[in-house]
Amino acid sequence: MKGLLLLPLLLAAGKLWAPVQRQVCLREEFKDGDGWKNRWVDSKHSPDYGKFQLTAGKFYADKEKAKGLQTSKDAKLFALSTRFKPFSNENESLVVQFSVKHEQGIDCGGGYVKLFPDTLNQEDMHSESEYYIVFGPDICGFGNNKVQVILHYQGKHHGNNKTIKCWISKDTHLYTLIIRPNATYEVKIVNQQMAAGDLEDDWDFLPPKKIKDPYAQKPRKWDEHLQTEDPEDEKPEDWEDFEYIPDPEAKKPDDWNEAMDGKWEEPLMPNPKYKGQWKPRIIDNPNYQGEWIHPEIDNPKYKPDPTNCHDYNISVLGLDLWQVKSGSIFDNFLITNDEEFAEEVGNKTWGIRKDLEKQWRELYEEMEKRKQEEEAEKKKEMEEEGEDEIWGIEAGSDEDTAEELGNDRPMKEDDAERAFLAKNDFRVDRKNEP
Repeated sequence: MKGLLLLPLLLAAGKLWAPVQRQVCLREEFKDGDGWKNRWVDSKHSPDYGKFQLTAGKFYADKEKAKGLQTSKDAKLFALSTRFKPFSNENESLVVQFSVKHEQGIDCGGGYVKLFPDTLNQEDMHSESEYYIVFGPDICGFGNNKVQVILHYQGKHHGNNKTIKCWISKDTHLYTLIIRPNATYEVKIVNQQMAAGDLEDDWDFLPPKKIKDPYAQKPRKWDEHLQTEDPEDEKPEDWEDFEYIPDPEAKKPDDWNEAMDGKWEEPLMPNPKYKGQWKPRIIDNPNYQGEWIHPEIDNPKYKPDPTNCHDYNISVLGLDLWQVKSGSIFDNFLITNDEEFAEEVGNKTWGIRKDLEKQWRELYEEMEKRKQEEEAEKKKEMEEEGEDEIWGIEAGSDEDTAEELGNDRPMKEDDAERAFLAKNDFRVDRKNEP
């Protein structure tokens, strides 16, 4: 009989300690070509929004698997979103992850994502639409580059107080935000922790725990001067502190009439013995008490809220941003409740291709540099030929010029790629990809 009575308690305990079931609310890697157009919705709030295009960009490790959504026009606002099954992080973690590649060398613009409630009208999405979270890199000028983590709490949005620097190279970077049900968080870039802690400490959701005691005052005799004048120091008797003195060699003019000219006074001259204004020497203050610290008391308005940043019906991920120079590519979107799974997905997508992508980026930049140098040289030669024609110097024939160019033909892109691959035997293990 006792066993039967204990059975419900054991079952309840089993539920409490059961592992959290993995949920994958959104996973978008654009593997089906133009199929993404059926899942993503362009906002029609403004006719001037820029468009996204699906591409792997100028350099990549795998042309098909590297494809993502790229901003395509400069100095534009962009507004695109995709919907997924509503999710609440009341009793479980929320993990938001995506990759972005600023191959254009972004100078000013956003590279972040937004999470919206299920009430969002996607065709009317705009910068003032209600949202829950903004997360990702925000870049504008030299030194003003940070990871935005803006969270919604009781109708207001709060930016993170802790500055998290973002990475601004042209390679693809993976960004991960984790918000746990115990009100802690973690931000990772390329699966490396960049920031972590309590939400309450790094966002101003709540009034401060402590405030200055309004009844406390610094004592009037409190001495917080580290040094003071030596009271025993005296000015020497022969100290000259007059910068100017009457000229002892000056004489009153013979024709000086005091009745008309007034009393005659010697003109002043610089004092040769002048030593400057005398000041007593400075010594350590024997009465120094240190800086007075205002005592604090518990804030009666503070009440802890373990449910802060528990959002309900999270249902839309959007790219709502502005870019001066377009070209950023967004990919590998993931929303889940499983931190380990997110890290695994990141390693099997961005992770296995990052090194090869970097090598192709370096090759691409070298080829672009060579191309620019050749174009500059060709322009210089054309300018010199033009000057020769002006002065009546006969230029070489077209056949000779063609022959010279043929003998010194610049390496084409395909030749460079073949040479690069021949020199470096690259192999990517595709078996680990999900």
